[in-house]
Amino acid sequence: MQSKILDLVEKKNLRAEVPDFRTGDVVRVHWRIREGGKERVQAFEGIVIRRNRKGNRSTFTVRKVSYAVGVERIFPLHSPRYEKIEVVTPGRVRRNRLFYLRKLQGKAARVEAEREQVIEAAPAAPTEPAPTAK
Repeated sequence: MQSKILDLVEKKNLRAEVPDFRTGDVVRVHWRIREGGKERVQAFEGIVIRRNRKGNRSTFTVRKVSYAVGVERIFPLHSPRYEKIEVVTPGRVRRNRLFYLRKLQGKAARVEAEREQVIEAAPAAPTEPAPTAK
């Protein structure tokens, strides 16, 4: 019975507009920060190294390098504290957790960007000239 009550409360607090991003994408999270009595929005841009999917408790970890120091931050996916999540660059990776990036530096720590596939229109079939009226 306890779990049914928890499920009901959790379903109420799910965000409707969850952006579509994956591990390996470079994202910019616009997070609301309270300083004193004021509130402002600060952007945190980095690569998603982990997605934890557990319904209302879903989180994702973003890693960036700031002044030669690696900084990681865990964001709750359904939190009301962020304004938006922008996907800056979609990444192409073959695993869900990119913890190996912690050991790499510089260009070695880059993730290959996913190329968008351009679908060209098929050439039109040659048409016969319209008959002329005589």
